[in-house]
Amino acid sequence: MGTSPLSSARAARAKIAERLKQAMLDAGLTGLELADRCGWHKSKSSRIGRGITPPSDDDIRAWCDACGVPELAADLIAASRTADSMYVEWRQLHRDGLRQVHARTTPLYQRTRTFRVYASNLVPGMLQTAEYATGLLRSITTFQGTPDDVERAVEARLARSRVVFEGDHGFALLLEEAVLHYRVCDDEAMANQLAALLSLMARPNVSLGIIPFEARRTVWPLEAFYAFDEELVAVETLTAEINVSGPGEIRTYLRAFQQLSQHALRGDAARGRITRALDTLG
Repeated sequence: MGTSPLSSARAARAKIAERLKQAMLDAGLTGLELADRCGWHKSKSSRIGRGITPPSDDDIRAWCDACGVPELAADLIAASRTADSMYVEWRQLHRDGLRQVHARTTPLYQRTRTFRVYASNLVPGMLQTAEYATGLLRSITTFQGTPDDVERAVEARLARSRVVFEGDHGFALLLEEAVLHYRVCDDEAMANQLAALLSLMARPNVSLGIIPFEARRTVWPLEAFYAFDEELVAVETLTAEINVSGPGEIRTYLRAFQQLSQHALRGDAARGRITRALDTLG
């Protein structure tokens, strides 16, 4: 897959640190002199210049002012915020509960015309029933120890998912067959979720493929990712959301999606796998 999104986030941070350090050198300042001008502890400028401590917006403004290049601050702050959004820990995103994340991403869902989603562990959020989402979000809240706003978060998730039924949006979705068997809710809720998948497959704007257990792989199972047009790819790990916006990396994920698609069952064959999973629930 080439360079990882986490590596790209680190590279973006390193580039910002290098630009700040170069501004300091161009101004003929030492790290100690810059720290003194900014009113910082002497080690702070060193940590920022070496990329150890990410600078805040105020840090960047103070640094640029001290170097006599205040006009540089706006570009560096924008670059810093982009780097911040590349790799964001769930505990930070969920520090006030889960609802806000859904509300924050709703505009992205609304403006996306083509969704490409690969799911290796869970039914994708926009296809989840309320009961399935409740079981999942309850588990996340308990595991992360974040504020319990599950009921409101489920409502927000369902509101965000209206894009499946409203507007001009197309959905190409790939599920590993294992997703049909992972129990994140009780059996009745799981059966309703699988039945909902069968219903959603009939929608003209939804293309759902199931990658069977026995598929001979050319691309190994990956962590779940959501591609929003060719603007952004969101990758979900246990600890963080990784947002990929570099054109080269987006192309890599879309190429992986295309190759994974070649393994997928569709139509009656896909319905057969879902029905088989339903049968296991008794």
